[in-house]
Amino acid sequence: MAEFAINNKIYSTTKISPFITNYGRKLRMEVDIRIKEKMKKATEFAKRMKKIQEKAGAVLKRVQEEIKQQADRERKRIEVGKVEDKVMLSTLVFKERLTKKLVDQYVGPYTIDEVVSTNAVKL
Repeated sequence: MAEFAINNKIYSTTKISPFITNYGRKLRMEVDIRIKEKMKKATEFAKRMKKIQEKAGAVLKRVQEEIKQQADRERKRIEVGKVEDKVMLSTLVFKERLTKKLVDQYVGPYTIDEVVSTNAVKL
């Protein structure tokens, strides 16, 4: 049931479940019971499985929230400068470096022209 719950959960990154990703259709476990007297055990089984699935889904959601809180707590808060501030640029962003030992770690200073977002600026 845990595997069923994981494969049927819609993830926020992909907006679809892993089962839909693999097979192109939704994973279902529905029981259509038309003759209740003859299918009493099947009805009980379906109800029990539905409760287990709901519990597993709730646990997955709680764990996802805990992981997000932990990641947010450990995420580094980067202080972005203001327009006209002088900053140094790390040379790690340059892909074509000749030799690590011979290149300075930082180049600059550069002036910030525009603050694009909380973690990006235009120099």
